[in-house]
Amino acid sequence: METKDYLGKIVTVKMDRPLGSKHPKHDFIYPVNYGYIPNTISGDGEELDAYVLGEFKPLAEYTGVVKAIIHRINDNDDKLVVMASEKDYSDAQIKALTEFQERFFESEIIRDCEKQKD
Repeated sequence: METKDYLGKIVTVKMDRPLGSKHPKHDFIYPVNYGYIPNTISGDGEELDAYVLGEFKPLAEYTGVVKAIIHRINDNDDKLVVMASEKDYSDAQIKALTEFQERFFESEIIRDCEKQKD
């Protein structure tokens, strides 16, 4: 399945870096829950990664809807943006919430529809 095929789908994210945890190599703390979709393969050969937005406590696992994809232009490692079905962050909010890690990459936000919310 291509990464864009996940848009609008319900997925379960297993957290390997919950909110508040420290990155194992770089000097930053995760301000959001970050994990992966088990039994998937991303462009980098690892499991497909996901940011979980709108949840404000450390989680071990989360089931939500893929509302957007952060497509890294200069890296072969797209990221899913997962949240509750009733939540919908704008592109600007997604960029702000993931900037702690995405600032190192050139990227664009891909949505399921034409309306890009800023």
